[in-house]
Parts: sequence; C-alpha cells; structure tokens
Amino acid sequence: MNGQWTQVKSRDGGEFRAYTALPPEGSGPGLVLLQDVYGVSDYMRGLADRYAEEGYVVMVPDLYWRLEPNLDLGYGEADSAKAFSLLGRFDNDLAVDDIASTLAALRAHASHRGKAGVIGYCLGGRLAYLAAARTDADCAIGYYAVSLEDYLDEADKIQCPFMLHFAGEDPYCDAATRERITEALADKPGVELYTYPGCDHAFAAPSRPHYDKPATMMAYSRSLAMLRRVLGPIYDFNALWEEHCYHEFVTRNPSDVMPTMVAQPYVNHIPTMTGGVGHDELKRFYTHHFVHSNPADTRLIPISRTIGSDRVVDEFIFCCTHDREIDWLLPGLAPTGKYFEVPMLAVICFRGSKLYNEHIYWDQASVLAQIGAIDPTGLPIAGAASAKKLLDETLPSNTLMAAWKTSEGKPF
Repeated sequence: MNGQWTQVKSRDGGEFRAYTALPPEGSGPGLVLLQDVYGVSDYMRGLADRYAEEGYVVMVPDLYWRLEPNLDLGYGEADSAKAFSLLGRFDNDLAVDDIASTLAALRAHASHRGKAGVIGYCLGGRLAYLAAARTDADCAIGYYAVSLEDYLDEADKIQCPFMLHFAGEDPYCDAATRERITEALADKPGVELYTYPGCDHAFAAPSRPHYDKPATMMAYSRSLAMLRRVLGPIYDFNALWEEHCYHEFVTRNPSDVMPTMVAQPYVNHIPTMTGGVGHDELKRFYTHHFVHSNPADTRLIPISRTIGSDRVVDEFIFCCTHDREIDWLLPGLAPTGKYFEVPMLAVICFRGSKLYNEHIYWDQASVLAQIGAIDPTGLPIAGAASAKKLLDETLPSNTLMAAWKTSEGKPF
C-alpha cells in the first residue's frame, strides 16, 4: 500500500481516520472512496491506490469509527458475521455527515486541486447516492448499492452527475427494485444507470466468489469516464502513445519504452499471444523479441485514432518485408523475403499518464497467406486485399463469398 492514514474532524467534535493515497504527480482532483460492509479493508485501500494512480487524491474514511474504529475485516465467516453485525447498527445519517467532513478535509488537503467526487461499493454505493443528494460532491458513483429503495424520496435532491452500476442477479437489488430506482431517477440530467446481466452482488471485488472481470473492466471504464469528464485530470494520451511508439519503432530502445508504462504493465498480441506481463517479463520481450525483431522497412500507415477517457484505439496497416524471424508476429517461421501488409487494431489502456496495457489484433491468416506459409485456395482468406480495401472502400466486396452471386436480382 502506498497511502497513509490521516485524521478527519467530524461535525460533532469527534475525529476519525481516513486512508489517503496521492497521485504520482503529487496533486490532483479529489475522490472520497466509500467502504463496503467490510470497512476500510485491504481491498478498499488497494482501490484507493489504483484511483490515485489515475491522478486523484483519494481518501477512504473509516465510517465504522462510531461503532468500532480501525477495523480491517476480511471475507472469512467470522469477519463477515462481524461486518453484518456492524451494518445492523450503522447510522446512515451520521455517515453522510462524516462523508461531508471527509470532503471538506479532502478539499483542504495540500495536494488537492480542483473538484472532488465520491465513489462507493455496496454500503458505500448507498452512501454515494445519499452524498449526491445531501452533500456538495461534484459527482457520485455507486456500485451494487443496497437499500436505495428506502431513500427514493431524495432522488430529486441530486444535482450532480450521478452513476449507478447494478448487478443483474443481485439478491439485494432485484429487477423490481432496479425498476423502482430507474423510475425515480428518470429524466434527471446527468444520471447514468448500467446493469450487468448475469452478475451477482460484489462482482467488482476480485477476492469475492462472484467476481466478474469483464463486467468490472466495463464498469471501471464507465466510472472513469465520468470522473475524467467532471473532475479531470485530462492527459494527452495521443502524445503519450506517440512517444511510446517512437521508442518502439524508431530509437528501438527498451530502456526508453518502459518508462512510458506503469510499474507492472502488460502487452498481449492476441493472435500469437506474445508480449509479457509485468515489468521484467515485458522488458525481456521488448529487448530480445520485439524492437530488434521488426524488419528495417517496417512501416505503419495510420487509418484512425479514437481517444477515450482511459484508452486509445488505434487503427493502422502494418507493412514490412519478412527478412528476419519476427518473433512476436510470425514466431518460429524462417524469413521468406516476402513483403506483406495487414490491418491492425491496437487498444491501449492508460492509468493516469502511463500506459497500462496493449491489446493488438490482426488477421493472422492473411499474413500467413502473403508469406506463402499457407495456401489460401478455397479458404476465406483475403491476404493483402484486406489492407488495400481498408484504404479504398470502392474495391469490390464479397469476393470470397461464392453465395453472393446467388442473391443477384433477388428482392430485398
């Protein structure tokens, strides 16, 4: 854990601690992270560190301090019983006061710049809703919030951008309850509601049995989109990606590539599953199997670039002559001396101002056909034609589809 415990003064004269994590830049917008029923646990502190990596000054207040301060519960049977016992005695109104106090402490923190929002999970999701209605938070986000149906009369008080993530199979918030919440929030500007089919409560907690990684990733991107839009910070992903590629393909220096990435990044070239996970494995890959593996005439033709809140999607054509073994693209195949070009798609995810991961996609069959490694006769493989049509959409479509001729002249 990278954060430290700081003290927050309550409105009624008490004092409680909050786990506080700072961004790599040293300052940034604020985010109050609201605990689930297990308190300021290892999971919550890890989340705080992650949001700090995204550029936020994060505080996680100990909202159990009035009942039993400084708890650090796990997910075992005894700790779960303890958590639900505390939940039964929990005072939501006093908790919202403590959230307001935390927001004030966050805004007064020497590292805070700009606005401040709240995000919460489970119990914290309920409290995020109440914070949106009762505090001056600049935005609020709740994951699988519990018991919102008891507070729908406060929906009209919400004035800030607000987001809820529902689990489609959540026993604590079933379809009928979700419908009531949706109706209460209907037509309110700045409200976003998302349901994740097939997911159960706590789907975003990696150590819980109902963890669902795809839903977690989608929800995280949606949350980050709101945080970036309302709070900032805004990073120049275009320039960061250009710098990364410059060191990959121009200077070809892994020691310059790695500083453009987070401490433990990963790269996955999807068709060949080449790349690496973690700093050491990835640097080894770049050093011995990528930057010097690319032929001298390697060229990237840019087609489009879409920049989002946490990622870049790059569409381009990769061109080169197969004059050496290209470990990452054509592993194990001896050089053929043949030129090939193939459309590629790169999805690059960032954390703050650093690259976190790259997913690179291409049609491997088209590459293999162009270098003569497979015979495309009778197979639906386009080869170089796929790259040419990407550049010129007027070239014929459906040339590989024999059935196309059978529909000629038929009504549609």
